[in-house]
Amino acid sequence: MTGSAWVEESGFLEGPILLTNTHSVGIVRDAVVEWGAKKFPGTEYFSLPVVAETWDGELNDINGFHVAKEHVFYALDNASGGPVAEGSVGGGTGMRAFGFKAGIGTSSRLLSNDGGEVCVGVLVQANMARRQNLVVAGVPVGREISDLQPVVHREIEKEGSIIVVIATDAPLLPTQLKRVAKRAALGVARTGAVSTNSSGDLFIAFTTANPALTEGKELWSVLRNEDMDPVLSATVEATEEAIINALLAAQTMRGANDNTFFALPHDRLREVLKKYGRLAE
Repeated sequence: MTGSAWVEESGFLEGPILLTNTHSVGIVRDAVVEWGAKKFPGTEYFSLPVVAETWDGELNDINGFHVAKEHVFYALDNASGGPVAEGSVGGGTGMRAFGFKAGIGTSSRLLSNDGGEVCVGVLVQANMARRQNLVVAGVPVGREISDLQPVVHREIEKEGSIIVVIATDAPLLPTQLKRVAKRAALGVARTGAVSTNSSGDLFIAFTTANPALTEGKELWSVLRNEDMDPVLSATVEATEEAIINALLAAQTMRGANDNTFFALPHDRLREVLKKYGRLAE
């Protein structure tokens, strides 16, 4: 994850977070710098972009270097609020998880705080774990749906990684955000995934609260450590759900070398959950 050293040192996230595949980190990082220089001409613009990656070499011709700076410019220029696209989109296009097609997933929780509301939102780029590990709502779905295995003509690696981005408007200090980021691992574990040798799992958390601090105005308010439990719990829950949503939103894909990863079948998932009493008839 490029730029993470400055986030760690300063405690501030000063630009966008971009997700891509392993061999495109360099061009995406450079494109963010160029985009910023063009967007803010005549200023002392300086950027250490945060760019994170997972390996999509089984579905993507990763050494074809197909991501170009124009794609990065387009993503930045068209970023907006509202519903987030999930599944085989953006950096998640070539990703897979638990032996199924996966990609981008998101989930959030609303929490009450001193009479108001705060939000914890999670976005994942899921590209990890083996079929037998998959657990949904405590049900061993991976063992129940053991067919629809990937068709891999040229296998490069057994398991990939996951990126988890946690955003909140709760007023948290950098040290508290580090505590939040650690809880993403618990959400990943609830899906049955294990961080194996080849799994390079990357977590980052930030808050949008109190922007006045960066404008040299009054000091911000801070959530007390004693009041953080709902935020920590929400992070675990939303991370788990975002991973499952990445699987549910993805569609079967045939990619490089005619490798194919199948989508998690919704109807069979429902039947398995009913079998274990997780869904009503």
